[in-house]
Amino acid sequence: MAKNHWGNEAMKEYTENEKSTITKLMRTTKNAVMQKKFQVILLHMNGHTNVKIAEITTLNVQTIGIYINTYKQLGTEGLVPKKPSGRPHLLSKEQEKLLLETISIKCPDEAGIGGFKNWTSKLACQWVLNEFGVQYSTNGMLDLLHRLGLSYTRPTYVLAKADAQKQKQFKEDFEVIKKTPRWRS
Repeated sequence: MAKNHWGNEAMKEYTENEKSTITKLMRTTKNAVMQKKFQVILLHMNGHTNVKIAEITTLNVQTIGIYINTYKQLGTEGLVPKKPSGRPHLLSKEQEKLLLETISIKCPDEAGIGGFKNWTSKLACQWVLNEFGVQYSTNGMLDLLHRLGLSYTRPTYVLAKADAQKQKQFKEDFEVIKKTPRWRS
């Protein structure tokens, strides 16, 4: 890039195609941060100084410089924010897989957790602590279970071999019992 008479880099000439691409991206994105970044780039392409762009967009001059330099070096892909890494997981992928398999296949009592038949986040926390020595809060366990594709459902019980005749007899007997004076008091 050529230098101007002050020794600074001269303003790069942008093509109409580059300007129309940025304009289109600015108008079509629904992300407000990206709209602002594209606006900064478009204003720069139209010859505005960083100070003037700062006045127009209410952004910091340094931020504007970062956006422009990033665009010059990496193009529009460089302006897309990176997903934050977040806190590392407490369990390894193998441990998470074992937890998922255990909860999917076994009841808590089969997995060595008391006399319970249904998993809760509290029981899953206890199993993880016993198995891996890692302590989770109940909310943290709920987040983990959700990430593993599990969701909470209330248990329902269906009698597989229910006798229809006995059920009918029970209903009739129950109706009679409900009408007795002892039941009403």
